[in-house]
Amino acid sequence: MTQTSERTRQPMQRLSALNALLAAGILSLAPFAFVSGAGAQALSYAPLPPSALPSDDVAAAADDSAGTEGSSYVLPERLRRTTVAVSTNEAPGTVIIDTGNTVLYYVLGQGRAIRYGVGVGREGFTWSGVQTITNKAEWPDWHPPAQMIARQPYLPRFMAGGPGNPLGARAMYLGSSDYRIHGTNDPTTIGKFVSSGCIRLTNEDVTDLFSRVSLGTRVVVLPKSAAHLAARAIGEGDVASGMTQPRADVTTLSSGRQALRLSTSSTY
Repeated sequence: MTQTSERTRQPMQRLSALNALLAAGILSLAPFAFVSGAGAQALSYAPLPPSALPSDDVAAAADDSAGTEGSSYVLPERLRRTTVAVSTNEAPGTVIIDTGNTVLYYVLGQGRAIRYGVGVGREGFTWSGVQTITNKAEWPDWHPPAQMIARQPYLPRFMAGGPGNPLGARAMYLGSSDYRIHGTNDPTTIGKFVSSGCIRLTNEDVTDLFSRVSLGTRVVVLPKSAAHLAARAIGEGDVASGMTQPRADVTTLSSGRQALRLSTSSTY
């Protein structure tokens, strides 16, 4: 009697597990594959949607409200790409990441910078320091580092580049580290502390930044606890908006000598 009950229980357990996979959408019964001549049906496995994979080692459970690129989700005002007035001694072309404020600045010079909203490392995974961009890739492949796989062994060992890839549309690799500045298909993570240390932007923003930086670009990552970089919106007459500045113009006099005059009609 015990053996009979055990034989009955095992198929029931397998059926329950099959139903659970079907309910989760991981296993699909359609389409059926028929084995020629045998009349046997083989179940086909439906591909996992991109949302089933964590973007850059996000440990939190999937959020049903998470948006995707092209959805109706709109970034908060402070996280939208814009040109701002900023005070910094960094040279034009430098990238500055204000970790605590979840924004990235691309320094233009003359008191201006382009500000982007970013997602940064979650608790215990933030970092600071100076790196340089050593490689750039469009629609990069994803090779999760060994440390990430050790934390989340269910991650794939390789994922080809494309719209469903967690690295998004572009990636800029920092030094010889595992850290990258990359895109994301989930803009709802911008402005949050979510990654294993990588810096993420929306695909649209990372494409814009990618077009501006080059190999060797200096990247300054500020500590999470550091004072936020002072930046403000550009107003009318602001230096950062290209306001009129006195500029020395050279005029040749009839005597052949040259004279300098200041013109307020010239831009600096």
